[in-house]
Amino acid sequence: MSHGGEPMPMESRAAGPLRGMAEVPGDKSVSHRALILGALSIGETRILGLLEGEDVLDTGRAMRAFGARVERLADGEWQVQGVGVGGFLEPEDVIDCGNSGTGVRLIMGAMATSDLTAVFTGDASLRGRPMGRVIDPLALFGAQARGRRGGRLPLALTGAANPVPVTYTTPMPSAQVKSAVLLAGLNAPGETVVIEREQTRDHTERMLAGFGATVAVETSTEGRVITLTGQPELQGRTISVPRDPSSAAFPVAAALIVEGSDITVPGIGLNPTRAGLYDTLVEMGARIDFANRREEGGEPMADLRVRFSELTGIEVPPERAVSMIDEYPILAALAALADGPTVMRGIRELRVKECDRIDAMARGLEACGIRIEEGTDYLIVHGRGPRGVAGGTTVSSRLDHRIAMSFLCLGLAAQAPIRVDDGAPIATSFPGFVALMRRLGAEITA
Repeated sequence: MSHGGEPMPMESRAAGPLRGMAEVPGDKSVSHRALILGALSIGETRILGLLEGEDVLDTGRAMRAFGARVERLADGEWQVQGVGVGGFLEPEDVIDCGNSGTGVRLIMGAMATSDLTAVFTGDASLRGRPMGRVIDPLALFGAQARGRRGGRLPLALTGAANPVPVTYTTPMPSAQVKSAVLLAGLNAPGETVVIEREQTRDHTERMLAGFGATVAVETSTEGRVITLTGQPELQGRTISVPRDPSSAAFPVAAALIVEGSDITVPGIGLNPTRAGLYDTLVEMGARIDFANRREEGGEPMADLRVRFSELTGIEVPPERAVSMIDEYPILAALAALADGPTVMRGIRELRVKECDRIDAMARGLEACGIRIEEGTDYLIVHGRGPRGVAGGTTVSSRLDHRIAMSFLCLGLAAQAPIRVDDGAPIATSFPGFVALMRRLGAEITA
C-alpha cells in the first residue's frame, strides 16, 4: 500500500516475446535534486523530463511548503521559482515524504542550516527506516532533532540558527548521507567537506556545480574528498532529466528472460556511479547494445537494444555494490533463470531499504522453487536456467516498489503465474510500469 491506500494485488504470467520501445520515466535521483536545488536558487528553474511518481511529487509539495513556487506546465515539464540559499520559510504543516528515503533525507539536509523547525513523517515503510545516519552529521552543523526511538519518523528537526561548516567522513557508502551534508553546507559559512571511502552516485556534486556552487573533488589516501564553498548564490537553470537506469532495469530484465524478445530503451542515464547493473548483465552474457552515447546536462546516456539471452551466474564484485544497490532485487530475479549460482556480496545496505530486500527476495524466490543462501551482507541465488522457475505462488511486496516489480518481471518467464500481494507501491517510482510492460506484450493483470 502507498500512503495508506488499499492493497492492489497484481499477477504476471508467461506470454509471447516482448517487442517495441520502452520509454521509461525520468531519473528519480536527479528529479529529487532538481526540485530541491531549484528551490534553493534565485530565479526560475525549468525541469524537463521530471519523474512524476509519488516520491518526487512529495518532494515538490515539500518545496512549496518551504516557500518555493513549484508548478507543473505539461507532462514531465515543471517550473520552480526558488527562494535562494537560506531563504526557506517555516512550513505550516507536517512534511509527508510518503515512501521516499531519498526525499526526506535530502530535504532534512537542505533545511538543517536554516533557523526554522519542520516535522517530517511518511508511510509505514518510511517510518520504520533509520534516520540517525543523517541526523548525526546534521547535528554537527547545529541542527537539533527529536523523533521516535532510533531516530525514526515522525521527527521534528530544528535547523541551526548559527550554522558552522563541518568536515564529515561518511561511515557507510551512502549518496543520501553525503548529499544531505552537502545541502546543509550550502547555508553554512566557509567550506564544508565530505569524505567518502567508496564513491557513491555523484548527481549532487554535478548538479551543485551546474547551479553555480563551487565544488572541488579530489582523491586522497582518506578517500574521495568533496569540498563545498558555503553561501553561494545559486542561479536557476534548465535541466533535462535523463531516463532512470533503475526503472529501465525492469523492462531490460524482462526482455532478457522472455524468449524471442527484442526491445529498445532510449535515453537511459549511464552515470558510472549508477551503471553497475549493466556491467554485471553483460558479464552474465546479456545481449545489450549501447548506441548513440552522449551527454546531456552533465549526465552520460545512451540508447539500449536488449534481446533475449541465456544468462550465466557470476560472482558480482563487492566493490560494484554501491553503483547498483537499488538493482539487486531485479538482479536476484534474473539470477533465478541464469545457469548456475550468482553470488552477491557487500550488500548489507539492502537490509535497511524500503524493506529488508535481502530477506524479501530470498523468501520470494524460495517460494518460487529456487535455492537460496543468505547472510547479513550477501545473497547467493542458485539459478536453474531458462524456464527453471516454478512460480505458482503469491509473494509479499512488503510495501516495496522494487520487490513488486522484480517478481512481476520474473512471472513473465516462470512456469506458472506469480502473484504480488500489493503492487500499489510501484506508483512511488514508476507510475506507468504496468501500462509500459503491457505495450511491450507482457501479461500483467491488476
